[in-house]
Amino acid sequence: MIDRIVSELGPWNWMVLGFVLLVMEIVAPGVFMLWIGLAALIVGAISLLIGYAAIWPWQAELNGAIWTWQVQVLAFLVLSVISAFVGKRLTAARAGEVDQPLLNRRGAQMVGRTATLAEPIQNGRGRIRLGDTLWRVSGPDLPAGAQVRVTGAADTDLELTVEAV
Repeated sequence: MIDRIVSELGPWNWMVLGFVLLVMEIVAPGVFMLWIGLAALIVGAISLLIGYAAIWPWQAELNGAIWTWQVQVLAFLVLSVISAFVGKRLTAARAGEVDQPLLNRRGAQMVGRTATLAEPIQNGRGRIRLGDTLWRVSGPDLPAGAQVRVTGAADTDLELTVEAV
């Protein structure tokens, strides 16, 4: 069945698959289908070149014997892995180029600020008010109203580390 579909559509099946994957990338962006779609388009282009490169009838027969649908699928899989790897490297290189690195890390934005304890720190835990938010803090035991400086922020929760000023 697969052999019949591949022989009927020829190299265009890869082109159609590539464009379908690119459209899926537009509909649900995630920059993953893009690389697989490009791999399908490359296999389609190779299939077109091999199909039209045959000048003599025996060359077309030889190309058809070598460039079977199994080899095409294998080439597609290899190119998908290679293009996904290259794409990840390209996007990782751009990930460091941000103008506001602390934009979505609100706790890290608070490091260095001073505040007054809204609740005393007892057993290492307390609360401060910074702006319109009450933040959980950890640090040495201090009474309410003491001035503290934020020295660190946990990435996983909204808890700051403080020290007395």
